[in-house]
Amino acid sequence: MPKREKSPAKWTLSRYGREAVTLLGQLIRTNRLERQWSVQELADRVGVSRDMIQRIEHGDPRCTIGIVFEAASVVGVPLFEEDRGRLAYRVAEQANKLRLMPKSVRQKKTVVKDDF
Repeated sequence: MPKREKSPAKWTLSRYGREAVTLLGQLIRTNRLERQWSVQELADRVGVSRDMIQRIEHGDPRCTIGIVFEAASVVGVPLFEEDRGRLAYRVAEQANKLRLMPKSVRQKKTVVKDDF
C-alpha cells in the first residue's frame, strides 16, 4: 500500500498577526545586536539551533511561541510587563478570571423545522 504524503497546513495569518510576529523578531534581533551577541551565542543561551534564531528574527510564524518568548526574554525584550512582579500579578489575575468562566463553550444546536 503506498504511503500518503501529508499536505502542509493551509492557514493564513492576518496582516496584524504577521506584522506582530515580524516586529517581535526585529526587536529580538535589535536587542541581540545591541548586546553584541552572534546568532550562535543567542541560540546557545536559549538552547536551540542557530537556524531557529534566524527564523525567529525573520518573523517566521511557525516558530514555537515558548522558544520565541524565551529568546525575547534572554535579550531583554519586554513582552507584557517590564516589572516581573507585575507580570506575576497579571498571571494570577487572569487565572482567577478564568476560574470564574465556563470550562468550555458549546454551540447551541439549531432545530430546523422542515415539515411543511
